[in-house]
Amino acid sequence: MNYVRSAAVAGLMAGLPAWAQAAELDGAGLGLWWAVPFAGLLLSIALMPLLAPDFWHHHFGKVTAAWSLAFLIPLVLIYGMGAATANFVHALLAEYLPFVILLTALYVVAGGIYIRGSLTGTPGLNTAILALGAVLASFMGTTGASMLLIRPLIRANAHRSRVVHVVVFFIFIVSNAGGSLTPLGDPPLFLGFLKGVDFSWTLLHIWPQALFLVSALLAIFFVLDSWLCKNDTNQLSAQPGHDARESLGFDGKINFVLLGVVVGLVLLSGMWKSGVAFNIAGTDVGLPGMVRDVGLIAVALLSLALTPKAVHANNQFGWGPMQEVAKLFAGIFLTIIPVIAMLKAGVDGPFAAIVRAVTNPDGTPNVAMYFWATGVLSSFLDNAPTYLVFFNTAGGDPALLMTALAPTLVAISAGAVFMGANSYIGNAPNLMVKAIAEDRGVRMPSFFGYMLWSVGILVPLFIVMTFIWF
Repeated sequence: MNYVRSAAVAGLMAGLPAWAQAAELDGAGLGLWWAVPFAGLLLSIALMPLLAPDFWHHHFGKVTAAWSLAFLIPLVLIYGMGAATANFVHALLAEYLPFVILLTALYVVAGGIYIRGSLTGTPGLNTAILALGAVLASFMGTTGASMLLIRPLIRANAHRSRVVHVVVFFIFIVSNAGGSLTPLGDPPLFLGFLKGVDFSWTLLHIWPQALFLVSALLAIFFVLDSWLCKNDTNQLSAQPGHDARESLGFDGKINFVLLGVVVGLVLLSGMWKSGVAFNIAGTDVGLPGMVRDVGLIAVALLSLALTPKAVHANNQFGWGPMQEVAKLFAGIFLTIIPVIAMLKAGVDGPFAAIVRAVTNPDGTPNVAMYFWATGVLSSFLDNAPTYLVFFNTAGGDPALLMTALAPTLVAISAGAVFMGANSYIGNAPNLMVKAIAEDRGVRMPSFFGYMLWSVGILVPLFIVMTFIWF
């Protein structure tokens, strides 16, 4: 994605007549058929790699564009160019570009760090790497931790014939559950931080649930990996001899500094309050966000320039996984527009039953339903706007949600972060990890095959959590 070109196009849109300044869609007046492009895109992601893998591999970008046009063209015809322009620009500037720029920066910086050493994928080492990733995810983001550790983990287990479970549990723990303790960990929590939730609030209130989930997953993984390792006839082949073993170390260390800059830029954009904003086709683009995005682009370029080529070669660094995520989520961010609008309409919209389900007859929040409604929708919708929908449904007052309604905010936060692991599209790192694993020869499960893992392992744990906390 060429940020300069996109900014130039947005600048031209800003000069369009007043019809380009249309308000966001009124979800109460939308029919359910507006969700068809979004559902079609999800089904394409789920089924086409299984039914037509070669076609999907070469043309998934075109399929994504087709579903996007299936939404945009009716939007223009029914609501006019103004509504189409305003919604397109809002999705581009307020949501998609910040999202993909941050992911790209983390992808590039983490891809510039090579963890060298003769690692042997024993159950103990694998479990230790997953535990380390769970800790790192809350402080360098689930994307950063995933990109840093997935390559050495796959390399350490290259001698084993069955490694799918290693990658699946990596997605569960590092790409999702581990990012639940700070706003740096996962986009929904960062949005809450921007809305006024204290930086330390999630750490102080969600650590019991996070500790339970991560500990349970690590224990299940260790038992499963031990059994599979014991029965893997290929497990001892291709192992280096004692004299050939390489000591543990890091190459591309400059990227640790750049990673700190990324974290600083993200924090700065959330803490810096500025009245300077530029209105582009009805979307306000604030100065802190612009500084963050330009800074992240600069960090990515610096990483590419300063990282030795040998590091990228050893990491088998390539743009394929990032391109796949960027193209698929471009379509998701566009086609999700009417779905989010219908959810925002609350009891007046087509999804009124969902909104009513999270409220008890006496008007108090149903905490368990907030957990499951936020979680289930976050499994298939983007978890950041889903978090915002239920944050606002619960009143939207951060001071009240952090105190009297703290159990409700815990349920919303935990549902959005934890259940992002339920499907490949629940969180962006899920797809990135899947793509990297497949590039390295791991035969990852299909969309529904992955969900057999998540439903069989995660959902029972979520049920236990419901009875304990929600």
